[in-house]
Amino acid sequence: MAADSDPINLTHHFLIAMPGMEDESFSRSVIYLCEHSARGALGLMINKPSDINLRRLFDKVDLSLRREDLSDAPVFQGGPVQTERGFVLHEPMFPGSEASDASAYASTMAIPGGLEMTTSKDVLEALATGAGPRRVLVTLGYSSWGEGQLESEIAENSWLTVGADLGVIFDAPVQERYDRALALLGLQSWMISPSAGRA
Repeated sequence: MAADSDPINLTHHFLIAMPGMEDESFSRSVIYLCEHSARGALGLMINKPSDINLRRLFDKVDLSLRREDLSDAPVFQGGPVQTERGFVLHEPMFPGSEASDASAYASTMAIPGGLEMTTSKDVLEALATGAGPRRVLVTLGYSSWGEGQLESEIAENSWLTVGADLGVIFDAPVQERYDRALALLGLQSWMISPSAGRA
């Protein structure tokens, strides 16, 4: 049995807001954790679309998007930190794949579990030419927690956690992602009490 002092690592997991979460930013949110260590955690909300799509975002940065499959995709609100900055969650680029313009972009974090998160404009430039990673999710802003903060919130029953499912991130309709993430735990939202009490 693990000692209480053993750190938990929730990298490549979903954080699912409990129904009682009152913080408007995070109510009914699903957050993909890109990094979790003793220093804190960083993640991107995957189910809160902003009011702009990728075509408009590309227009704003003076790029034309040649990927019809992506042009109407929403840009998501990744979280309340650095909301003017873009974050691209994507499948890794392997040399020799059909779009092998780069094996890794500048400013890329490789996430154990198979995804990458890039903050540099070169991934957008690759997508603009019709190349780049096949599956992407773009956010403005991110969510972060300081040392011990996320662990405290989990202990207070603010969040449920489950291993991430790429199908929820890239394939599930946006409005179904919260329920699909809960389903990974065998739960439906009506089963969970909105009040975060303890038995």
